[in-house]
Amino acid sequence: MNCLVDGNIPPSSGLSSSSALVCCAGLVTLTVLGRNLSKAKLIEFSPLRATDVKLPSGAVFVIANSCVEMNKAATSHFNIRVMECRLAAKLLAKYKSLQWDKVLRLEEVQAKLGISLEEMLLVTEDALHPEPYNPEEICRCLGISLEELRTQILSPNTQDVLIFKLYQRAKHVYSEAARVLQFKKICEEAPENMVQLLGELMNQSHMSCRDMYECSCPELDQLVDICRKFGAQGSRLTGAGWGGCTVSMVPADKLPSFLANVHKAYYQRSDGSLAPEKQSLFATKPGGGALVLLEA
Repeated sequence: MNCLVDGNIPPSSGLSSSSALVCCAGLVTLTVLGRNLSKAKLIEFSPLRATDVKLPSGAVFVIANSCVEMNKAATSHFNIRVMECRLAAKLLAKYKSLQWDKVLRLEEVQAKLGISLEEMLLVTEDALHPEPYNPEEICRCLGISLEELRTQILSPNTQDVLIFKLYQRAKHVYSEAARVLQFKKICEEAPENMVQLLGELMNQSHMSCRDMYECSCPELDQLVDICRKFGAQGSRLTGAGWGGCTVSMVPADKLPSFLANVHKAYYQRSDGSLAPEKQSLFATKPGGGALVLLEA
């Protein structure tokens, strides 16, 4: 099978260009093999299942590129967050008398306890403290030595980290997962103030990304504030963070003025510090996703 690949997603913008390539490659491969794949909006991984979600028709989603690029391979931010979540999961499992040494993900703790996300947030409040943990305290909590922590749990690029914010990372993960389910529930019930309610969830998500997971940056925060100022019901960073894009939910009737005002406020700075790439600000609507076009 020979493939030619092309695309127009800005690099390092948090728009999941790599995921798009994976989906496209998978769809092409399945098509060549004569297989079909259904489309979905909500995907759960344990076990793997997908559910369609109908989004509001009276709003559009606007992508705005902060023009800040984060080279995740050259920084330790992402790796530290992964390890903080792993350590938080182990301490939560130990607190609830589970076999903590086998636990790797926060989701596993919830699954083993068989409780809701809201209940996991309460467990987090009881089991973890907001002050950062140092390696010595983590060892005391788990009953292991520093050598065991370094060689059996920490990855090579996190062995020299001196503080771990376990409470904040666990709170973000569980609350963000709860917001996804709340978003789906609102879409299903479709109340009159649906766009407002969904926007509030997006705003809460950005605040959690900024304050609890700490994966935002000043430019993203500024761009989110500008988008809300000019009519977005909700706005948040998208992608891994530390740069890239925001996604905003904007009432359809406010779209022209929103685009003009955001372009002027963020991209036409008087200091000329930004040189945005083409298509840094654009509106989009949920579509059918990847598809195969066959010649007649």
